[in-house]
Amino acid sequence: MLPKLKKAFWVLGAGVFLLMIFLPGFSKLQELKDKNRELEVKIKRLKINNALMEQELGLLESDPVYQERVAREKLGVVKKGEIPIKVLPQRRQ
Repeated sequence: MLPKLKKAFWVLGAGVFLLMIFLPGFSKLQELKDKNRELEVKIKRLKINNALMEQELGLLESDPVYQERVAREKLGVVKKGEIPIKVLPQRRQ
């Protein structure tokens, strides 16, 4: 009976030893896989954003109507003879 107990002790010890060696590496691998998934999602979002910006750049380079709209909205440009009017929000009392 004693040799079986001794053998079981060594098997258990070897199992614990292997677990102590491989568990940190396995945990790090899972952490890196999660980080990789996050970065893949971020890359997809950036590619979509990049495509939208390229589309807008194309419009800015080739569409005079869009150029005028952007100039009016973002830069406050007005045509000759127009009078710009600034609408202020009402104050709450």
